[in-house]
Amino acid sequence: MKKILIIQGHPDEESYCRALGNSYKMGAISEGAEVQEIVVSEMSFNPNLNFGYRKRTELEPDLLAAQQKIKWADHLVIIYPLWWGGMPALLKGFFDRTFLPGFAFQKRENSVWWDKYLTGKSARVITTMDQPPWYHWLIYGEPAHKAMKKMILEFCGIKPVKITSIGPIRFSTDEFRKKHLEKVNTLGSKQI
Repeated sequence: MKKILIIQGHPDEESYCRALGNSYKMGAISEGAEVQEIVVSEMSFNPNLNFGYRKRTELEPDLLAAQQKIKWADHLVIIYPLWWGGMPALLKGFFDRTFLPGFAFQKRENSVWWDKYLTGKSARVITTMDQPPWYHWLIYGEPAHKAMKKMILEFCGIKPVKITSIGPIRFSTDEFRKKHLEKVNTLGSKQI
């Protein structure tokens, strides 16, 4: 039985991202996966890494619980909208405060290299956007996807990392949204 952690990065509980998360969850559960969730906007924590890595800020209980869920999971599903070319600020703060040295990675003494502590896990990133995904790829070079995949998840040893981009959401029809909910449900049932 696969252990799946869904990290919901959209702050609006009525958002399409929330519907996508529920669709993935239902697909995964239908095939016997065990699913836990983190809804970042419902957590209580300071999103600022006040001292960088120079000095540690005590982790709030919600962040400690999130780290336990991340350790538990075989597969992470991270869902968020692209805003100004990146993830919502609170989700970025979540990664800044949770994926810390000693938990997610560790820099080696007197070296530019590091050890990856989250190996053996895979991830699916699901993003929504107000432009067609091909435009985000062709014109902008997918900076948000590269940052999430390469600079956060793979940096800590999580792979493979697959990305699903859905857009344009603005002015989308019910038929368009339903089609993508079904697609995400299928991803959940395949647990990928």
